[in-house]
Amino acid sequence: MTPSNKFSAQRRSTVLGLSLATVGWPVRADPSFPSKPIRLVVPFAPGGTTDIIARIVAPLMSADMGQQVIVDNKAGGGGIVGAMEVVRAPSDGYTLSVATVSTTAANPAINPKIPYDPSVDFVPITNLAATPNVLAVHPSFPARKFEELVTLTRANPGKFSYASSGTGGIGHLQTELLKSLTGLFIVHVPYRGAGPALNDTVAGQVPIIFDNLPSALPFIKSGRLRALAVAAPQRVPVLAEVPTFKELKLEPVNRMAFYGLLAPKGTPPLVVDRIHRGAKAALASADVRKRIEDTGSLVIGNAPAQFAQQMKEELALYRDVVKRQSLKLES
Repeated sequence: MTPSNKFSAQRRSTVLGLSLATVGWPVRADPSFPSKPIRLVVPFAPGGTTDIIARIVAPLMSADMGQQVIVDNKAGGGGIVGAMEVVRAPSDGYTLSVATVSTTAANPAINPKIPYDPSVDFVPITNLAATPNVLAVHPSFPARKFEELVTLTRANPGKFSYASSGTGGIGHLQTELLKSLTGLFIVHVPYRGAGPALNDTVAGQVPIIFDNLPSALPFIKSGRLRALAVAAPQRVPVLAEVPTFKELKLEPVNRMAFYGLLAPKGTPPLVVDRIHRGAKAALASADVRKRIEDTGSLVIGNAPAQFAQQMKEELALYRDVVKRQSLKLES
């Protein structure tokens, strides 16, 4: 490209209000990175597990990287609004996103009009933590064990319902995965968020829910919900009497929610490596590990390639669930 043509291209990008990074042009790594604060977008409202994990990790990342990592909640569209904040951001490492199964697998699997491709539009950095999910019922529900729930719902197809945070969320698709493997016929009742879904289950309006353990655990401990099965590598100490789905011979359902870091596509490898080292330093802190584990989550901190493979596998799994269960966005 001649100097005049290069100037013209830069001018056109300025007129359009776009940086070269925004339109996917390669960005040269800043050798002084980071030289200003980093924005960490949480694609959900404050107070949920995604937000909690981000706020535990961010201060220690700030300390290691020498610049503040600022948590910025951008809720809406089941995580789509926050994810798009990062898709549109320059590929310079100064805007990151907390990745969840909902934003990178469940929602993309069921929504044909989602405005991003999780396998193309992001650079995976690391999976910070993973959280068990728990299948729970209201105490008035007749089943006290998972096997009893299967027997009861099979004998009464369509009589019972389950609550979720919304169509396309992990609670919805993980329950549909369970249904596809067991032949259960329970009706989906979507809510506008995990909080309202959990509240109505606790109130007895809906008898069944598949929810993150950190949010459901207080109600299980107080006897306002009854846990029947946990999606975790092994039994959770605080629910030692509750079997995992692996023990129940339902290994595909034994999947935990993840909370990772993503950068926009085109982010230079040197920048990705620096962010990864900052995250690993934060996760190495005994205080951070304890605070994450106190939520019922497990510290992960894997390599970018490992997290990329995990995201790929989750997306493929939930696309298959959507196909087998004939799920639609409005269902």
